[in-house]
Amino acid sequence: MISRIVHNFFRIRANLKYWWRERFTIPGRLVWAIIIFSAMVGVDTNRTTAFQVFCFFCVVMLFSWVFSKFFSCSIQAERRLPKFGTVGQPFHYAIQLNNQGKRRERGLGCMEIMQDDRLSLDQLKKADWPKGLWARLVRLGESSRRSYPRGVVSPVPDMGPGASTEIEASVTPASRGRLGFLDVAIVRPDPFNLINSFKRVSRKQSALILPRRYELPPIHLPSVRKRQPGGFSIAHSVGDSEEFLSMRDYQPGDPLRRIHWRSWAKTGKPIIKEFQEEFFVRHALVLDTFPEGRSSRIFEEAVSTAASFASSVQTKESLLDLMFVGAKAYCFTTGRGMGHESLMLEVLASVTPSEGKPFSVLPPAVLQRASALSGVICVLLAWDDERRNFVRELKARSIPVLVLVITDKAADQDEGGGECRYIHVDSMAEDLAKL
Repeated sequence: MISRIVHNFFRIRANLKYWWRERFTIPGRLVWAIIIFSAMVGVDTNRTTAFQVFCFFCVVMLFSWVFSKFFSCSIQAERRLPKFGTVGQPFHYAIQLNNQGKRRERGLGCMEIMQDDRLSLDQLKKADWPKGLWARLVRLGESSRRSYPRGVVSPVPDMGPGASTEIEASVTPASRGRLGFLDVAIVRPDPFNLINSFKRVSRKQSALILPRRYELPPIHLPSVRKRQPGGFSIAHSVGDSEEFLSMRDYQPGDPLRRIHWRSWAKTGKPIIKEFQEEFFVRHALVLDTFPEGRSSRIFEEAVSTAASFASSVQTKESLLDLMFVGAKAYCFTTGRGMGHESLMLEVLASVTPSEGKPFSVLPPAVLQRASALSGVICVLLAWDDERRNFVRELKARSIPVLVLVITDKAADQDEGGGECRYIHVDSMAEDLAKL
């Protein structure tokens, strides 16, 4: 019951704040302040005339409210969105407005109505919670009042009948994942410039917001080639081997040294010789998705760290496997012939914490591929016995391992024993730059 009350309180508070800022102009808010103040000091009508100020501004506000109800326009909107955005960085896009009416429109503004991505109470109950009633209430309040992106009001130039114009708009995403756009709101203040009137044009769209990335120093990963079961079917044009496999048609990007000239002369089109490619460099990026009661900020920074490596590790001549546990154990591969790094960033944009599963689910999924790995980067949420044993087992198989532990406790910095490096959530950029 207490959790429900706190959750509803923060949501109502946030909704009222947004309604207040969007519905009333700055002069309108000032008028409300005058109305409230004059009502407080003008209670005794025999000693003060403040009640006259109160009545006057109440009538003005009433007229503004009546005028706002008669707002109408024939503006249509089309939104052009980029495919991707990034957390914490302005997301710029364009809105095309067309005046399909027969009158000239003046003094308009344009604002986005965004999808509310705050967690519901049922979703919050399923999440991992810290111990202690006060800590739980603080976490609940933070999640409930989390502000979702709001579009600012952009001024629209005057538009004659049949005219069109394009305006630049932007929002700053607060979280990764799908950023939902619901409606485009055409805004016009009343003649007293106190209350904003809205006409909503439904244009449901979405864009994928990628995790925040940090700049990393050059990371020297092992470059030892290892045998890959499956050979050419696993990685196209990666590795070295002299065992002939088959012939196939030429594809853009194939090396010219593999062209079979005699077949080209016979068929009139380039033919490529395929070999059993079985030896190449392969790295693993292991993401810990088991927060176990830790703050959501630690998990988000762990995802950002993994995204930083995914976009920094050079995969022109190697492969990179992203391994984590969601509904099941996943392994996504990028590199030459296996997809671009943007595919891995798209996966990281949608990864969620593993609920109701222990960390012990992850090590078997990684160790079964250990024989093919040249090195492993582990991004962990803690440094306990389970995670320590997992890292030691990788090292026992002669696999170089870089271990990063995301933490919010300064006391953890001296507990790694040289086996891991701690990255504090309050100094992510600085700590990662020192790797």
